[in-house]
Amino acid sequence: MTFGAPSHRIESQLVAAARILEINAEFIHLPSVIICCFGDNDTMTSETHFVKGTGGLALGNLHKVHLVYRAVLHDEISARKATQQLDELLSAKPMYPFWFRCFLSFFLSVLICPLAFGGSFLDMWIAGCGAFVLCYLQLNVATKSTMYNNVFEITTAMFMSFTARGLSSIRSQIFCYEAISSAGIIGILPGFLILTSSLELASKNIVCGSVKMVYALIYTLFLGFGLQIGSDLYLLFDPTARHHLTTLAAKLSTTITLIGTFASDNSTDGTPPAIGTFSFTNSTNIYMTDIVDGCYRPSSFGWFIQPFPWWTQFIIVPIFSILSSLSNLQPWKSKELPVMVIISCASYATNKIANHYIFNRSDIVSAIGAFTVGLLGNIYSRKMGGTAFTSMVTGVLFLVPSGLSQAGGITANGSGVDVGTAMIAVTIGITVGLFMSQAIVYMFGSRKNAAVFSF
Repeated sequence: MTFGAPSHRIESQLVAAARILEINAEFIHLPSVIICCFGDNDTMTSETHFVKGTGGLALGNLHKVHLVYRAVLHDEISARKATQQLDELLSAKPMYPFWFRCFLSFFLSVLICPLAFGGSFLDMWIAGCGAFVLCYLQLNVATKSTMYNNVFEITTAMFMSFTARGLSSIRSQIFCYEAISSAGIIGILPGFLILTSSLELASKNIVCGSVKMVYALIYTLFLGFGLQIGSDLYLLFDPTARHHLTTLAAKLSTTITLIGTFASDNSTDGTPPAIGTFSFTNSTNIYMTDIVDGCYRPSSFGWFIQPFPWWTQFIIVPIFSILSSLSNLQPWKSKELPVMVIISCASYATNKIANHYIFNRSDIVSAIGAFTVGLLGNIYSRKMGGTAFTSMVTGVLFLVPSGLSQAGGITANGSGVDVGTAMIAVTIGITVGLFMSQAIVYMFGSRKNAAVFSF
């Protein structure tokens, strides 16, 4: 739990370990707490322990924990030695320093801005600066102040939205509000939390799944509320920008209708003249042709304000996958890192191809991408002895912003409810894809003694 293990697998893993070690024990998993009950058949007594653990995702340490777990169940090391190794992992220093993680957050937002939200070369650097400030507040300020930690999400979303709206109100229209505000808060999106809650509900773990799902939805509502407040706060100080937005919305919603009459008079054959009326309606607005992914991008603008060309995805996606793995505390020198990048790139490619043929269905598109991730990750674990969960995390988390961008972006017209609905649709699709791929892979081959360590 301290290193972010899949919570819907913890109970089954503990039961499998107790069976292999011949320990009479039962386990109940609640959010951030595990209740362990050890029975003694000789004295007919039992002993109950409450183990509390909270923490974030740490892929490197999580992989080491799984190797220790696997070594114990295969009788390669003793339980006492395994306990010592786990204590060393718990007491170890953070893998990367504070400032390095802030710079990772900066470059992740820089890359995801043009990749998922149609940002330009100028937008990406503004979003990156916002993400750097956000990561600094999250790691340094929010952890030291309980009072600020309660309003951290709202204040950071307000800050990003206020800044993005102010820049997008510049008359030259070189900045895009949607791209900057969405990419700036990508680091605090509860995508992994909603995913684990959806997986728990699908695994019939009702208590943990429902508690986490409700919390993640309220968290998302906070983000949507903060984005709306930040935007409205700037418009309150700048009435000209509000008038400009209202005028632009009116132009985008108008249609051109031509109404008239006609008369056909052919006197050569003695046919009586035909008289009638006509009505032509053109609902295709000239402004809509210049809007790309919610951003105003006329062809007269320079290259630094245009969306990135399609071939840049071959460069951005692998770099983003590497940085995303490092931000989740994956060691730089590890054989798992190339596997993560390959699975993540396959995830994005499948998602992109599916979205080309299936329109406005982010759940189905995400399910296809998650099926690819699950298939590759579980085959890698089954055939090469790797850890399925850690190798799949980067690819699965890549699906969340990609799916949200297909659902209309994170801002979702300023409504937090729409953001939550879009995120649930994406994660339900991911859940179905992961479970289907796992069922197909483990349908063949010998039965595992240990519990499955995967999504």
